[in-house]
Amino acid sequence: MRGVGAKICGVPSLAVAVALGLLACAPRPDTTATRELSAEGWIDVTATLDPVRTPVYEGDAPLKFAFLKDMRKGDKLTLSVYSLGAHSGTHIDAPMHFVADGAPIDQVTLDPLIGAARVIEIPDSVRAIDAGELNRHDWRGAKRVLFRTRSTLRGWMDSPEFHRDFAYIAPDAARLLADAGVLLVGVDYISAEQFGAPAPRTHQILLGRGIPIVEGLDLRPVQAGDYDLIVLPLKVRGHEGAPARAILRTKTGSVADQGRSDDGRVESAKPKKRSIRQLPSSCRTRKATYLPNSVVRTPLESRQDCWKAPNSVA
Repeated sequence: MRGVGAKICGVPSLAVAVALGLLACAPRPDTTATRELSAEGWIDVTATLDPVRTPVYEGDAPLKFAFLKDMRKGDKLTLSVYSLGAHSGTHIDAPMHFVADGAPIDQVTLDPLIGAARVIEIPDSVRAIDAGELNRHDWRGAKRVLFRTRSTLRGWMDSPEFHRDFAYIAPDAARLLADAGVLLVGVDYISAEQFGAPAPRTHQILLGRGIPIVEGLDLRPVQAGDYDLIVLPLKVRGHEGAPARAILRTKTGSVADQGRSDDGRVESAKPKKRSIRQLPSSCRTRKATYLPNSVVRTPLESRQDCWKAPNSVA
C-alpha cells in the first residue's frame, strides 16, 4: 500500500478502514440474553379432577379421592390418596393404548407435547368430524390440532353424566391428519373415538403413526385460532396413558382473537370498547361496555336497543 491514495479492489484504502472500524464498533445482538419465563398469557385448559363432577367413560374406573390425614380434623398434617383410571379427565393416550408394540406414556417424547397448536371450532350440530367436515376448516399447516366441539359448548367436561353423543374424529379425518404430518391431536371430551364404534380405527390410525391423542381438554376459556401448547402427562412407566396438565398461550396476531359462528365464518370475539358518544342515548351509562356478542349490558340491564353489528362502529 502506497500512501493514503492506495486502493484495495478499486476502493480507497481510507474508506475501507473507516468502514471496517464502523463494523467493529456496531452493537452486536446479545445471544446470551433469554426471555424470562412466567405464567403471563398462559391459559389452563385442563379439566379439574373431581369425583363429583368429572365425567368417567362408561365402564372405566371411577375417581375416588380420600384424606388419610386431615389437619381440619386435628391431624398434624394433611395427606391424601387418589384412585382413578389412566384416562381420567384431561389425559394423553400413548401409542401403547391401541398398538401392541406401541410406546408407553413414559416414552412419548416432548416434541409433540410442546409447540404451536391450532384450535378448530366445530359447530354444535356436528357429531362426526369426518374428512368433509375437517376440510371446511383451516387446519392444514398446523402441527398440532385441537377440536373445540359441542362438548365445550355444553360444558360436558364439568358434568358428571357420561354423554354418548359427543363429537368424535372419524377414521377418514384421522388419516388426513396423519398423512399431513400432524404431531398431536386433541379433543374436548374423554374419547376421540365414536362411542360404540365397531373398531377403534381412529385410535389405531393416529397412535399407529406415533401421534399422541389428548382427550378431555376443557377448551371453554379459548376460541378458535393459533396458540402455543404445553401438555405434559404424568410419567408412568410402562403404561398406555396418564392424566395431564394442558396450557395454551395465544400467538400474537392469531385468529384466536376472533371467534367463529356456527357456519364457520370468523366473527369478532374480543369485546370492542366503544365511545359512549357512539351508543344510543338509552345505552349511555358510565359502566356500559360491548361484549363479544356486541350487545351492551350494564350490571342492571340488557337492552335490545343497544344491539349493533360487530363492525358498525370502529
